[in-house]
Amino acid sequence: MVCSAGAAHTLCDLQNHQPANVVPFTKQDLMSNPDISTQPAAGSAKRKAVLGRDSLNMPNLITGTRLLLSLVLFSMISAGDWWISAAALFVFAASTDALDGYLARRYKQVTVLGRILDPFVDKVIVCGSFVFLLEKQGESDSGVNAWMVIIIIGREMFVSSLRGILEKEGKDFSASMAGKLKMTLQCVAVTVSLLSLSTSLNWPWLPGFRDVMLWIAVGVTVWSGLIYVIRGFSLLRQE
Repeated sequence: MVCSAGAAHTLCDLQNHQPANVVPFTKQDLMSNPDISTQPAAGSAKRKAVLGRDSLNMPNLITGTRLLLSLVLFSMISAGDWWISAAALFVFAASTDALDGYLARRYKQVTVLGRILDPFVDKVIVCGSFVFLLEKQGESDSGVNAWMVIIIIGREMFVSSLRGILEKEGKDFSASMAGKLKMTLQCVAVTVSLLSLSTSLNWPWLPGFRDVMLWIAVGVTVWSGLIYVIRGFSLLRQE
């Protein structure tokens, strides 16, 4: 495009460098409105809503159901005398975590809501169970101590905060095998702790096995947390 000197030179520069999705304007438009701004073309793509209709899918429905089941589970733990049923419900609620993730990937139904809700529900189920089991001390000992709960919840809060910072910077901080192992061992520890409270199970080895699993779960929680911290800080140092 050939441009003449003077006032038309500015118009020429704007027209030559305008984005492809901007509505073109003429010299008369510029003269009539000096403050004219570039407007997106009518046919340009619009950004999809974060919580659109695509969020109402089967994987997110399963995740929401797991959240409701956690409330039932906590009520059963608080009431007592439902230990075997509570253990079975916990195993079901925790194991279906793999189901909603699989369905989301299999049928390409991964949504922002699912990415937020799924890890949140996981933490509610596991951490909430440890908190309610902490109340069960005395004649019926759950084996869960306050320092264990502090370590478990503190680790989850720190890693979640670190993940939020890294993902905001566009860095990949997805779950590792250490995190998945931690989750599995914590679930085993909660299940055994629930079963150990049942008076109908006369297994003399159960309390000892419960204590061992709790210590292993806490140890792996610390170990996996350190791995995430080292990995996260390494990513933060990268440009």
